[in-house]
Amino acid sequence: MALPTNTTQFGTSTLLFFLLFPLLFQIYPGKSELQLNFYAQSCPRAEEIIKEQVTNLYKKHGNTAVSWVRNLFHDCAVKSCDASLLLETVKGIESEKASQRSFGMRNFKYVNTIKDALEAECPLTVSCADIVALSARDGIAMGGGSKESYAAVVEDFLPNHNDSISLVLSRFQSIGIDAEGTVALLGGHSVGRVHCVNLVQRLYPTVDPSLDPEYAEYLKGRCPTPDPDPKAVLYARNDRVTPMILDNMYFKNVLNHKGLLLVDQQLASDPITSPFVEKMAADNDYFHDQFSRAVLLLSENNPLADDQGEIRKDCRYVNTN
Repeated sequence: MALPTNTTQFGTSTLLFFLLFPLLFQIYPGKSELQLNFYAQSCPRAEEIIKEQVTNLYKKHGNTAVSWVRNLFHDCAVKSCDASLLLETVKGIESEKASQRSFGMRNFKYVNTIKDALEAECPLTVSCADIVALSARDGIAMGGGSKESYAAVVEDFLPNHNDSISLVLSRFQSIGIDAEGTVALLGGHSVGRVHCVNLVQRLYPTVDPSLDPEYAEYLKGRCPTPDPDPKAVLYARNDRVTPMILDNMYFKNVLNHKGLLLVDQQLASDPITSPFVEKMAADNDYFHDQFSRAVLLLSENNPLADDQGEIRKDCRYVNTN
């Protein structure tokens, strides 16, 4: 599958990564290895088309950039980078999108906007898994598949915001991402928002003592009741200073006891992760470099080989013939 990259505002080594990464990777038939320039002959404009669509969608709906990144995480962290996340519930087989771990995810419909543009240029050529990967790459830049659903095992793979740091580290380690990379990936919380449903347990009935008191009052203003309606649009921004820029402000907030989720705040107190938090808070380029490395590792998780998957015409459904 294609592998995502980081923003053009990153440090020197990350910029090199960004320049090299646009070369598409796919499983080469008959070999368990990734191949460069997979679409060079079959669909030369594939990357350009995806970037055009991501850019156009970002101009109309700025929050799509965050959605692309979250799609990559939720797809690749569950068994394989295979776009199984995008499948709809069909014939009693539940979609991964229906999992509680997917609460708050949105903009799935725009994946098919990208897919439609690719189908018009190169029918049944570009995989949905590559769309997930490349849209995430281009989404990060905007901010500074499978034949089956894995809904039944989503919670076995995706960490929960209330999980202990040791469990989170273990989950990421199982797919080849070390503690340093895990801390960097959690830095993705620098952009986007958290629904009140996922943070009220830190506010009610009593405020979590690890929260900055003034910040807790702000959060209570955003989430005024202990039982918010999950269908209501009640949320708090992960970062109030640079809410739509992927930067190290997240780590500065965590050190100042302004982490939104319990797992965020635990990063600063755990002896394994706290040194990385401090270093990333002090060095934005270091954070970007580690984020790039971790996203690359994430996107390499168990890609489909040979005839294990299919090029779906519609990313929401398996092909019928």
